[in-house]
Amino acid sequence: MSVHAISPSQVNDPVTQAKIDLAAAHRLAVLHDLDEGIDNHFTVTAPGHDDRYLILPFGLHWSEARASDMIVFDDAGKTLDGNGIAELSAVCIHGPIHRIAGARVVMHTHQTWTLALNMLDDNRLVPSSQTAAYFHGRVAYDDVYTGTADFAEEGERLAGLLGDGQHTMFMKNHGVLVTGDTVAQAYRRLYLIERICKAQVLAMSTGRPLAPLAEPIIAQVQAPPKHDTHPRTERERLFFDAMKRVLDRELPGYAA
Repeated sequence: MSVHAISPSQVNDPVTQAKIDLAAAHRLAVLHDLDEGIDNHFTVTAPGHDDRYLILPFGLHWSEARASDMIVFDDAGKTLDGNGIAELSAVCIHGPIHRIAGARVVMHTHQTWTLALNMLDDNRLVPSSQTAAYFHGRVAYDDVYTGTADFAEEGERLAGLLGDGQHTMFMKNHGVLVTGDTVAQAYRRLYLIERICKAQVLAMSTGRPLAPLAEPIIAQVQAPPKHDTHPRTERERLFFDAMKRVLDRELPGYAA
């Protein structure tokens, strides 16, 4: 199949497409070992609305996520469409980040290597690789774990930590949160940050010092290439479409 071919999981209706992509992201997280079964959460602002969000109802394993399973909930956590409920911490964390930070997509996990780095006293991401350089200056840090998120005030606090241009949050003793304009963009960030953190933790385990890239090199890496025929948004789409083709082989059924 050509990488430019339309995936059978691509449709014209934006709500249906958002549900398909959200279901695919959950199943991909299982394949990439980013999940905790039924816990953690991915949300998408429902197309056509600014105060309603799509989510997989609590209790379903991420490997069985389907587009038809997705429910719509509001800032109060009330289910407006579909069967099931949004887990409390998803409502308390995600709702305010969507509403205050303006994020269209929010993904929060306790994925292993990113959590490992965030268990350290010094949990800063070091731009010691090309991929890590893309995240330099884009990471916000929540340095105080306050316990489980049972109130909207916690989500409001977290939303206030995301500065201009920051799309990733390292949550000390907790995990990671990423935002994006699309499911493809957010999932690619989640996937890459896990690989970056794995590389950094492995490099740190040697006991030898890391070698950060110089600021001018980081700026060059982050700058849009002048002659690139595939801008970043196109790369994100191609990445996610490719991953959905993997799902079509390995864990089909997400678009149902």
